[in-house]
Amino acid sequence: MTAGVDRHELRQIIAGLSEGVILVEPDQTIAYANEAALAMHGAESLVELGPDIDAYRERFALRYRNNKTPNHYPIERVVDGETFHDVIVEVRRTDRPHVEFVHSLRSLVATDRDGQPSCLALILKDVSDQFEAEERFEKTFNANPAPAVITRLSDLRHVKVNIGFLEMTGFTRDAVLGRSVYEVDVLAGARNRDLAIARLDEGGTIPQMEACLDLPDGGSRFVIVAGQPMDMGDEPCMLFTFADLELRRKAETALRQSEERFGKAFRLTPVPTLLVRAQDHRVTSINEAFTRVFGHGEDGIVGRSLAEAGLWVSDAQRTAFETTLARSGSFLGIEICLRHEQGENLDCLVSAERVSINDDAFVLMVMQDITDRKHTERELFDAIEAVMADTSWFSRGLIEKLANLRRPGRESADASVPNLTLRERQILNLICAGLDDDAIAKKLGLSRNTVRNHGAALYRKLGVHRRTEAVVWGRENGFPVTSSGT
Repeated sequence: MTAGVDRHELRQIIAGLSEGVILVEPDQTIAYANEAALAMHGAESLVELGPDIDAYRERFALRYRNNKTPNHYPIERVVDGETFHDVIVEVRRTDRPHVEFVHSLRSLVATDRDGQPSCLALILKDVSDQFEAEERFEKTFNANPAPAVITRLSDLRHVKVNIGFLEMTGFTRDAVLGRSVYEVDVLAGARNRDLAIARLDEGGTIPQMEACLDLPDGGSRFVIVAGQPMDMGDEPCMLFTFADLELRRKAETALRQSEERFGKAFRLTPVPTLLVRAQDHRVTSINEAFTRVFGHGEDGIVGRSLAEAGLWVSDAQRTAFETTLARSGSFLGIEICLRHEQGENLDCLVSAERVSINDDAFVLMVMQDITDRKHTERELFDAIEAVMADTSWFSRGLIEKLANLRRPGRESADASVPNLTLRERQILNLICAGLDDDAIAKKLGLSRNTVRNHGAALYRKLGVHRRTEAVVWGRENGFPVTSSGT
């Protein structure tokens, strides 16, 4: 069999292969390329590849996957008799820059019986789709803000790391890539480390678990780590993803400290305070001051509503309290009568505010016991009213002082009194002068009933109910107050 016949038969054999095959001669002539090799160069004929290696170099720009332009093209290395495999190159046509391929190359150098090269072949495989998918994955992996590391299962070494992991930990890329899973330990301090290691060894899914990563600066960082097996190319790998727990831990610490401060303030405040659920007003907590003032201990009131505990004296006040709280969310400084555990009524100044604790709605109630103060005020006002019942015995200055004490802090109004008739003004003047109804009737030449009717109308317009209040109102609005009956 001649060499020509042998070469013809060889071409017949390789013509139908799915792999591309280019045959070259020792003199760098390109002798043959099958259809698969032509398609992998976007060529329709051998002429487009070029008659020799120099022409091939002019028509096709090659770049190794390490982004370096080769000094020797793989086809030249074949002519030199070099044996290689799995060389990945990017191929671009210089006359059509938009036509690009990624080839996986290996060489075939066959020798004759004398050891001389008899067949030089460059064998190509188009891996463009694979590398495009890998590039998409690479871009997505690096752009993902969730920290992640990919570890090769065959030797448990990290082969990829994204920006999220580097920013979270402070590691550099070089400090992670190529290191083993135990050198840059992504399972450090894992809550169920034995399970994680077992799953890693068998290439199984690692469930979410808390871990504490060691940082390059000597610190540590709490995370949630999980592992998912995946293939990268033909390599079985483990994708580790992380969730940073530092912000959550800081928030939990701040919340715990806030709750501790609230708890201390709640317990130690000297004013009776309780916490009730907003939904049904059932008591959840009381402080010591509440027990001291109202007599109820935790066993007797916690878990019960204020109504069930018998704290409300008036249902009308309870309804007003609940309505105002539901409408505005607060109830500030309102006087309410509440009942002691032993049945005694206590005058209280009540304030309440809706608060949120652990996303649940509560009402914080503060109740100041003002029973003694109200008792003293009532006694004082009764004494003042008794003294002012007959103003004819006192000077104008004393009446003014008593009126000020009866209604402290009230500024004098305009001396003009709208809507009072002339007769009502006359009667108000005489009331302020200290005259009773009989004296006023005689003074004005009216019957006693007529004076009483005018007086009743006068009281309604002034918003008062007693003669002493009318005297005070008159003093505050410029009506003369005298010490004689004339």
